[in-house]
Amino acid sequence: MKTKLMLAALSMLAYTSSNAEEYVEQSNETQQESLQNNGQDENLKSESRKSKSMQEWSLQEAIFGKDKTWKRDDIATVPKFGGYIIGSYKYDDSSESNKGDGFGLRLVRLYVDGTVLKDFKYRLQLEVNGTPHIKDATLEWVHWKGFQIKAGQFKRAFTFENPYNPFDVGFGDYSLLAKKLSGFGDRCGESSVGGRDLGIQFQGDLFKSKKDGHYQFHYQAAAYNGQGINQKDLDKKKDFIGTIQWSPVKNLWIGAFGWKGTWFSSAKNICVDRKRYAFGLKYEDPASGWSARAEYARSKGFKANDWDATTQTWKQEALDQNGGDHADAWYITVGAPVWRWIKCYVKYDAYRDYATNTSMHSIYSLSCNMQPHKNLMLQLQYNYNDDKTVSAPKRHYNQLWAQMYVRF
Repeated sequence: MKTKLMLAALSMLAYTSSNAEEYVEQSNETQQESLQNNGQDENLKSESRKSKSMQEWSLQEAIFGKDKTWKRDDIATVPKFGGYIIGSYKYDDSSESNKGDGFGLRLVRLYVDGTVLKDFKYRLQLEVNGTPHIKDATLEWVHWKGFQIKAGQFKRAFTFENPYNPFDVGFGDYSLLAKKLSGFGDRCGESSVGGRDLGIQFQGDLFKSKKDGHYQFHYQAAAYNGQGINQKDLDKKKDFIGTIQWSPVKNLWIGAFGWKGTWFSSAKNICVDRKRYAFGLKYEDPASGWSARAEYARSKGFKANDWDATTQTWKQEALDQNGGDHADAWYITVGAPVWRWIKCYVKYDAYRDYATNTSMHSIYSLSCNMQPHKNLMLQLQYNYNDDKTVSAPKRHYNQLWAQMYVRF
């Protein structure tokens, strides 16, 4: 009996051991299969990550070039906010001016600008004194130095002085040439638009000097609506403006400008021509502080106000003035450093409304700019006016201006 029990126990032990070995083998196979599956999953995930990384790298390489890594500024720079205020006091002894304008705010402007994807620059500038309105709204592609594209609302590419910031002009106002023939209360009848228009512009700098690194050639070619800022293209025609500028030596530029376009007057229901050209030079040396500008411009095209709506003809008094459709202007200015933060300018400024001596307005100006800080400037200016379009004794008068410029 005992023998039978022992044999049964040994038989059960052998069976259990056999099942255990079989279970271990099955477990090992299952683990191996699991590891293989996990390995395949990891490989798939790795391949996916690698594919995604390659896609990101290809995009990065296409935008930023090889051997570069993504940075926040590569996507978009932090927008820069700023602005400036120009306050003034003006005295004028001409009888028509009622002894001057007194205190006033000439300009109060706010702006924001920045860069997106390194190659696209944007800018928005608002004028908030008077009737608030948009001055500049642009998007500019600047991937290459030699070929760039700007679109939106911005300064016209006509004359050297027109694109200048008020801080850099040297005087309390732009020249008569810029004001009458670039869009600061234009001769044709257009209201003051700050020399701006809506359009698209191609521009670039070429031929870098091996000696000092400055570019020797600059060009701009643009198409505009022709109606100024914040306006529709009322005559459905485009203005074409361009400039070619040559810099034989650093800081000196010689330029030629051309303008072919029209302007539609809603008040007179008539379209007038603007065919203009200009020549000039400018010299700006930041190191020494010396500067000089000289320009001449001529215009062909009637003024809208010279149209007689009753007779549907041009007024005879305008036709008697050199045909009525000619005008020209010129100025020359020199700026000299007096002390480390004081610079003085002299200017002779002339404009002939009909390109005749009897329609000539001349201004002789002296300006002293005191700039103790880059964002603060105090300016005193004296103007002697000789306006032949009015009769004596109103023809000659004096102006005294005091202005304060603040940037932030």
